[in-house]
Amino acid sequence: MSKLHRLLETITSYDCINDKTKLSALVAQEFELTKDRSVYYCEDFAIRFSSAAGPSFSNTVISLSNLKKVDHIPFLVCLVTPTKNHLLLANTTFLRKISHSSQQLRCDNIKGSFNGSDIIRELEGIDNIPVNIDRLFSIHASIGFEGNLPRLVEWTNNITPTGKKFIVTPEAKKVILEAPARAARLVSSADAETLKRELDDKVERYKNEIIVAALIENVNVRGRIIEYLIAGADENLRQQIILALQEKGDAKGLPAFKTDNTLGDYQRIFENYFTETDVKTKIMVLSSNPKAYNLDKILEFLATEKSVFMFYFVGVDLTQIVNTVLVSMFQADLLHATILLKHWAGRNSRGVSQFEGKKISDLILKPRANIGCQEATEFLERLIAL
Repeated sequence: MSKLHRLLETITSYDCINDKTKLSALVAQEFELTKDRSVYYCEDFAIRFSSAAGPSFSNTVISLSNLKKVDHIPFLVCLVTPTKNHLLLANTTFLRKISHSSQQLRCDNIKGSFNGSDIIRELEGIDNIPVNIDRLFSIHASIGFEGNLPRLVEWTNNITPTGKKFIVTPEAKKVILEAPARAARLVSSADAETLKRELDDKVERYKNEIIVAALIENVNVRGRIIEYLIAGADENLRQQIILALQEKGDAKGLPAFKTDNTLGDYQRIFENYFTETDVKTKIMVLSSNPKAYNLDKILEFLATEKSVFMFYFVGVDLTQIVNTVLVSMFQADLLHATILLKHWAGRNSRGVSQFEGKKISDLILKPRANIGCQEATEFLERLIAL
């Protein structure tokens, strides 16, 4: 049993203790936690204890700057009440806004604290309760502090959103709803074989560097490095990355670079198809939810004639490339694994999406290209309606 799951059981076993100070001391001793102001932490989790008469509370929890220190691990708030100890995940993904002393909050100026009332109790149909903590934290890990900060700034200070919601005209809707049928035709064609062969050749060429990069702990850095090795446009930058990996064997010494905030990493135009392919790395021994796509951007792309959006998943373990798979965004298993985080990218947006990591691992081990056009069309209808 993991240390986090032991914590959850321990907190539950002390229901009715009704003493925040006593409970925090018991937990800190049992799990050998370090204290930083009001937060107790270890490498597996961080926790803040609070008390109230019932499950709702408006007490100040911690400052946003202190949350930033532990936002990469599960951050729990334990609310001690007379009859039960309630546990909530309170990482930045699960905050509505910053409440206290936050007037100067900006992306380059971390200010303010949040209250218990700012913690959401449900995310896209998933209740914020202990049984769902693994699933919820997997969603948060792919967004992280930097991904949540612009949204918190926007909602806290009531800033006019800078994004633009894609307006779907009747003409655009017709082209969008034809996308599953376009994708089905592509995946059964020789063009799909050509596309996969081109990407597989890149993986084979840089497989040693990909395996080294897979050991990088920071999930966002790791993903960007591997994706650039496979699909990056600047060959000089790619060689700098390769040299740094060969010399250092980790993220130290890597050149500073920023990937474009576009839908796909690899563009390929065929006679009948305009394809964008997003390269995703899946470390097979880790549990994580890869980012999928911005919902407005995907609709805008699919409104283009001949457009087909694909994913190229690279499964990596500690010693080898396990497998690669090229699938449409509408592949049946992938569609079922798509998590919609509606409006989570800001008020003027349909939101973003993620994939459940376990389903990606299954798809890598047992590739399947099947597309259910009816189900995919209904999925697109839902996106348009958001």
